Amino acid sequence: MLPVLTPSQNQLGRDVARFVPAASEVPGMQELPPAHREIWERAVPYLDTRGNDGHTIYAYGLARALVDLHPDADPEVVLPAILLHDTGWSQVPSDDVLSAIEPGAGRPDLVILHEKEGARIATDILTELGHDADRTARIVEIIDGHDSRRTALSLDDSLMKDADKLWRLTPHGVDLVMDWFGLDRNAAHRLIGSRVHEHLFTDAARTMARGFAAIASIDTLDQRVALGR
Repeated sequence: MLPVLTPSQNQLGRDVARFVPAASEVPGMQELPPAHREIWERAVPYLDTRGNDGHTIYAYGLARALVDLHPDADPEVVLPAILLHDTGWSQVPSDDVLSAIEPGAGRPDLVILHEKEGARIATDILTELGHDADRTARIVEIIDGHDSRRTALSLDDSLMKDADKLWRLTPHGVDLVMDWFGLDRNAAHRLIGSRVHEHLFTDAARTMARGFAAIASIDTLDQRVALGR
């Protein structure tokens, strides 16, 4: 479900638009700079698999926030990597994608296949765009193993991995996981939590995860559901 972008009414009845600050004055406001927009436009045809396009753009926003909190990170490694990390799922038969990550089972061979293919696609896209060769090599190294590798190669790798996992706890992530596996919202949150909290690398990501988990938990409380809106 897309977020609501325009109001259905003005309950106050007066125009307050002149009091709204510019985006540049508000922490966390984001947009894709031209270089990242070019990467996104080339990546998105490879992301139309099981909601990976939505996952990727939300994970990009989380990665931007994490990079802002880690001055030693290289945003031109972390952010292109997150935009490209799941392009390889396009090379896995669509009917097999969910079996690759099925709880209690899984197909490690397909997980590795999507990493290898993602690394190949990322190399092609970044080379075509003339991306810095050293950074391209680091991006590709991060993508190749981003799910199957349990350790992080660097701070940049840690932040990309954390952003990838954090998305699962967002409302968008919970919505998708519910439909992937036929779980109600509470069960989906519990499954996601078991796969996220203990697998994050940075304190900032762990704090974000607690915040997202709080929202997901309240979403299913009787008191919240009874409000009906």
